[in-house]
Amino acid sequence: MTPVPAEMLALAGERFEFTGRAGRLSGYFSVPDAPAATAAPPLLLVHSMNAAASAAEVRPLYDHARRTRPVLALDLPGFGLSERSDRAYTPRLMTDALHDGLDWLARRHGPAPVDALGVSLGCEFVARAAVEAPARFRRLALVSPTGFRGSKLRYAPAGGSVGPPWLLKCFQGPGFHTGGGWGAGLFRGLTRPGVIRYFLERTWGSKAIDEALWRYCVVTTRQSGAHFAPLHFLGAVLFSSDVNTLYEALPHPVWMSHGTRGDFTDYRGKHTVENRPNWRIRVFKDTGALMYFEQPAAFCAELDAFLD
Repeated sequence: MTPVPAEMLALAGERFEFTGRAGRLSGYFSVPDAPAATAAPPLLLVHSMNAAASAAEVRPLYDHARRTRPVLALDLPGFGLSERSDRAYTPRLMTDALHDGLDWLARRHGPAPVDALGVSLGCEFVARAAVEAPARFRRLALVSPTGFRGSKLRYAPAGGSVGPPWLLKCFQGPGFHTGGGWGAGLFRGLTRPGVIRYFLERTWGSKAIDEALWRYCVVTTRQSGAHFAPLHFLGAVLFSSDVNTLYEALPHPVWMSHGTRGDFTDYRGKHTVENRPNWRIRVFKDTGALMYFEQPAAFCAELDAFLD
C-alpha cells in the first residue's frame, strides 16, 4: 500500500487498499475493543457524489459507530484515495465498488449481513447493491437520498443513466483524454477554495459549515486525476434512470432522513415509499442535507435505535 501524507487521511482507524471489479479501492476500517461490540453487525458507510467527494463526508458517523461496532467507509472510485484513472464512471462501477467492499469485509470480518448507510447519490448505489445481493444486507439508512425530487421520478428500464452521452462530452471538451480540453479547467474553477465553501454552504443551508470537511475537500481536489469522476457527476451519468424502481424493490428495513434547509429539501416524491411497511422517514428540522454534522447526538441516537 502506497504511503500517503497525513493530510490525505480522511478518517481514523486502519486505511486499506485492494483491487477488485471496480479497480483499486481505498477505505477505512475500525473494530471496537469490546468483544460484544466486535460481534455486532458491521456498518458500511457510502459517501455522496460531488466535485470534492470522499469518505471525509461520513466522519461523524464513522467516529460514532467505531465505538460500538465494526465500521467500513470506502472512497468510491474516482474519489479520495481510490483509483482516479481516466475511465467511464457509471452507476455500475460504483455499485461494483460496494460489492468489492463487501467481499473485502467478508474476508476480513466474516460473511454476516451488514448494515449500510448511504448519503445523497450514494444512496442509489446502496439501493442497487442491496437489490442485487439482498442477503448481504440487513438494514439500510438513506440520508438525503436522490431520486425523490418533485414529480421527476425515475422508472426507466434497468441499467441506464439520466445524463445523455453528449452532455458528458460537452463538459469534457475536445482533447480531454489526452490531457487537454476545457473539462480540467472547469473542474479547477469549481474546486477553488471559495467555490467549495459556497457549495458546502448551499448543502448546509447555512454558513456554519464543518471547517475540517472544507479543508479536506480542498486537499482532495488537488490530487492527480481528481477531475475525471466529478465531470461524470456533472454530466448526470452517475444518476440511475431506474432508481425509484430500485427503492421500491428493497425488501430490507429502510430508514430515510432529510433536512429542511439548503438546496436538498425537495422530497415530494417520497410518497412512493412512505406508506410501505419497511420504510421509516425522519425529517430533521432546521438542518441541511448532512444533518449528522449539525445534530450528531440526535441523529446517531435515532440511527442506533433503527439499527439495533
